Amino acid sequence: MPPEPKTLFPVQLVGAGPGAADLLTLRAARAIEGAEALLYDALVGEDILAMAPRACLKIQTGKRAGRPSMRQETINRLMIRLARRGLRVVRLKGGDPSIFGRVGEEAQALRQHGLAAEIVPGVTAACAAAAQFGLPLTHRGVARRVVMATATTQDGELTIDWAAAADPEATLAIYMGARAAPEIARRLIAAGRSPETPVAIVENASAPSASLKLTTLARQAAAAAGRDGAAPALILVGDALAASAAWTGAEGLEALAGAA
Repeated sequence: MPPEPKTLFPVQLVGAGPGAADLLTLRAARAIEGAEALLYDALVGEDILAMAPRACLKIQTGKRAGRPSMRQETINRLMIRLARRGLRVVRLKGGDPSIFGRVGEEAQALRQHGLAAEIVPGVTAACAAAAQFGLPLTHRGVARRVVMATATTQDGELTIDWAAAADPEATLAIYMGARAAPEIARRLIAAGRSPETPVAIVENASAPSASLKLTTLARQAAAAAGRDGAAPALILVGDALAASAAWTGAEGLEALAGAA
């Protein structure tokens, strides 16, 4: 008799959160601990990778803005091939897989090959950065909406919906925008956002080395362009930020003055 076919487990598309292992969800931690094949992004830390079983096959897929990385088509083929071998495949992504994580493309590729996908959410960078430094993303009477946007597109152009981003009642969270921060500020001002709108730039959110820079759109617009290869950074823009202790305290005011 032919051997029984191996069970095909759903491929898990898992959010690793912003970096700190203790910000993983329990479901994400259990997925990593049960993985037999782990395809992970460049920003996933060693302490999270160490949670996988010793015998787990670990493949680094890159996906770091501005640097060479594995093509999406290659990642899709790897997931499909490993899953068809009957392995428990975990595709581990920084942040939340549904926020600029290409989860739709990967889930679609799996479905087209008859494979199920399970999406496991994670803490996204905007929430982690705001929480770490006590920055509110919404504030009653000031900010009623949060707009998440990416400054990195397939063709390298800035294609943010500037009219929506200029809404004074919205807090704007811009992912992968450090290199274009001055140009983003200039375009927001041109779209109608007040030059005095608070801006917070958080590097390495959730990590012990995380840093916060407080400024305004006007000061950011006049700053030098960001550097290639800089630490991962998130840009928050909006009047809600002014309600934070970081903004109103002496330390925040000194940081703001230093940004001039």
